[in-house]
Amino acid sequence: MDVNRIVQTLACIALIFASSVSADPFKLLAVEQPKTRIAAPAFSLELLSDASQSSLSDYHGKVVLLNFWATWCAPCREEMPAMQTLWQRYHADGFEILAVAGDRRGRDNVAPFIEQHGFEYPILLDADGTVRNRYDVVGLPMSYLIGRDGKISGRIVGVIDWASEDAFEMIETLLQQSSS
Repeated sequence: MDVNRIVQTLACIALIFASSVSADPFKLLAVEQPKTRIAAPAFSLELLSDASQSSLSDYHGKVVLLNFWATWCAPCREEMPAMQTLWQRYHADGFEILAVAGDRRGRDNVAPFIEQHGFEYPILLDADGTVRNRYDVVGLPMSYLIGRDGKISGRIVGVIDWASEDAFEMIETLLQQSSS
């Protein structure tokens, strides 16, 4: 192998590495980003943990992953452990997950499932689908990323690996953005 070929090979490797380092995690994770960010629709739902009411406005100033799921949804169950990892990693930095359960039997279905799996992030009950309808949920799982300013930064339809480096980078980007 001659020197020119070695230099060309190294240049190609450097180019590939540079493009992967600077890649946009929103695009890599197929996050639909709005052309114009709008305020996330307000809501208040019952918390599974203590039956109190929790409103989206309670989390203003935080980055929120609003996740719509159900216990009967296999893809939802698949992504929840990675969401727990994400929540543990960034919760202290101003990140919150609000997991909105759409089970029609509400607490009766959701409580045993959450207890069995030990998920710690807030679980909200939306048995009648009011909030799900307000967010035009087209399938489960479906998630919205809400910035510190309360505006929607993206939407994800389907499962992603929330414990991936791309997801970590995406959340870090959102956490660095101002709330004003």
